[in-house]
Amino acid sequence: MAKGFASTGDMAAKKVSFTEVGEGLWAFTAEGDPNTGVIIGDDAVMVVDAQATPVMAGQVLAEIRKVTDKPVKHVVLTHYHAVRVLGASGYGASEIIASDICRSMIAERGQEDWDSEFARFPRLFQAADSIPGLTWPTMTFKGRMSVYLGQRRVDLMHLGRAHTAGDIVAFVPDAGVMFSGDIVEYHSACYCGDAHFGDWPQTLDAIAAFNPEALAPGRGGALVGKAKVREALDLTRAFLKGIYEPAAHVALRGGSLKQAMLAVRAACDQRFGTYAIYEHCLPFNVARAYDEARGIDHPRIWTAERDKAMWEALQG
Repeated sequence: MAKGFASTGDMAAKKVSFTEVGEGLWAFTAEGDPNTGVIIGDDAVMVVDAQATPVMAGQVLAEIRKVTDKPVKHVVLTHYHAVRVLGASGYGASEIIASDICRSMIAERGQEDWDSEFARFPRLFQAADSIPGLTWPTMTFKGRMSVYLGQRRVDLMHLGRAHTAGDIVAFVPDAGVMFSGDIVEYHSACYCGDAHFGDWPQTLDAIAAFNPEALAPGRGGALVGKAKVREALDLTRAFLKGIYEPAAHVALRGGSLKQAMLAVRAACDQRFGTYAIYEHCLPFNVARAYDEARGIDHPRIWTAERDKAMWEALQG
């Protein structure tokens, strides 16, 4: 292969930051690696996105213990991807919460996704043998639910399809702070392999309507201040447009997937090529954009075998 597969060559350790984005609200970030949110209530802690293994969850828990000794009672999964969910057991939480759509996607493709992501990005699966199995939510909801950590309310909401069909956000109204999962990224490529390009911009609009004071994105640094949040929303929109429009133009004219890849590169490499995981995401993003433009609404399941075949076709 002309380019090393996905992120198999990315083995360098990343600098971890633990940033307070509101009173008792924290973002665990690591230079473009998957982020985790922390919400400290009166009597308990909620974690938003779990990391890929229980051992990696322990790194987040160590940061939490520097600021509170309250127990972690809830782990929220913003979506089903392995790097977000497989570390959930490391927190000892009594409830694991996700959307009903997220749970159905774990049932449909959770094992395939685990195998796929492990092969793509081995560094993110430190101590993979500590994973007890697929993470199954203990509680799901449709649309919206509120969780009370004492008097602190956290609103969990499915605002629309975006990064996946079942993405949710966590909003803390007393502080005006949003935890977006991978619906919003900051100077990191959006992974769109399971996305809904046609719906994602409207879901971003729904987040913008909350006018957040701060936002913890799925990847990239914590965003404090309304101007920074707006910048991240605008950059995410621009990235999605840059991927989808050239790919759709090729697809709708009967062009090949390889031609779509070249068209997207011409539109995006100069502007977004320095973003974290850009080269990793690009073939998967183009493949999904090409499919959606041809009317495939439900994203096809990625498997380790499909990943390698597609990578060889587009990056070989």
